[in-house]
Amino acid sequence: MFPVLCDLDGVVWLAHQPIPGSVDAIARLREAGHRVLFVTNNSSARVEVQEATLAAIGIPAVGDVLTSAQAAARLVQPGERVLVCGGEGVVQAVEARGAVVGHDAEIDAVIVGWHRTFDYEGLTRAARAVQHGARLIGTNDDATYPTPDGPIPGGGAILAAVQAAAGVSAVIAGKPYEPMADLVRAAVGAEAARSAVMVGDRPSTDGRFARTLECRYAHVHSGVTPKGAPVDPAPDLAVDDLAGVADALVTHGYFSG
Repeated sequence: MFPVLCDLDGVVWLAHQPIPGSVDAIARLREAGHRVLFVTNNSSARVEVQEATLAAIGIPAVGDVLTSAQAAARLVQPGERVLVCGGEGVVQAVEARGAVVGHDAEIDAVIVGWHRTFDYEGLTRAARAVQHGARLIGTNDDATYPTPDGPIPGGGAILAAVQAAAGVSAVIAGKPYEPMADLVRAAVGAEAARSAVMVGDRPSTDGRFARTLECRYAHVHSGVTPKGAPVDPAPDLAVDDLAGVADALVTHGYFSG
């Protein structure tokens, strides 16, 4: 059986409220023998918080959450000093990597991710560190992310401000880029990653990520891309939601031939 890689926002839930049918869909996929991993560009929360939030809606997820914060942390070296312009998830990933979260003038890298406390002072610190020679890393470049009330500014919006202020383009770690692909390969193996199905709602992120992994892309309309909108790259499967993915893979044997 091949792995199923699920985005979270817009696929499993909207602002942590489960999309109808998603919890049962994941259970069905696992019962059929698929390993389900949650591959998210949400870098703000610590991994155990994301696992607990999934558990609270009925989805066991310990060891199955891969985040853009973890991918970003793989771009720094143990012992390097990192200025975090992001949430606790980035701090956790940097410390797990063996790097040091710092706030002084001697900064090797700045990692920018989504956080609600972003302000002018934070922008100034991040831009100044980059201007003084620190590498600029973005956890992701999604301009928005979906909520039940519509899209709100995402990590890419914050990163754009830092890039503009510093005059430097960032290396992006999350989907659809290579650092996140390397994180998936480390979790499941390179061959299994190529046989996987990536389930997402944003073709510019999830669809392109499937192409980076050289795997299949299942597109759902439960997030930021409404039904009837252009989908590029073209998906290998397009359905309404994650329940539709489970129907295709489990009931109808899609991709099993």
